[in-house]
Amino acid sequence: MIDEKVSIFELSKHPIQKGNLEKSEYLNLPDIEFFLLCQQQYRVNKGVYNTIDKWFYQDGIVNIIHRRIYLLAFLDFVTEENAKENHHKYIRFGNGGLTKKLNEFMKETETNKYMI
Repeated sequence: MIDEKVSIFELSKHPIQKGNLEKSEYLNLPDIEFFLLCQQQYRVNKGVYNTIDKWFYQDGIVNIIHRRIYLLAFLDFVTEENAKENHHKYIRFGNGGLTKKLNEFMKETETNKYMI
């Protein structure tokens, strides 16, 4: 069981060098604990989390550590855009909005507008 005081915010308190990110204890947590951290920080529900994870897997990001890095980067991307507008318990995308945002995110990572 995860300690309630532990959160992904701990990642941002101490800068992590790119090479060390894959060795991060947070990326290696069991799935439920990693999800709970994402839920706590990004207000994402389990269905949206699973859909994002599956989308990245189907897009060719098979390695779980790499997929979690993309997942966190995507949630940061969405959170930055919706920080002022969204005061709901969970992130909302609307009909077709999640796929639209995922495609937008991938396009921005490919053009180096958004770095992972």
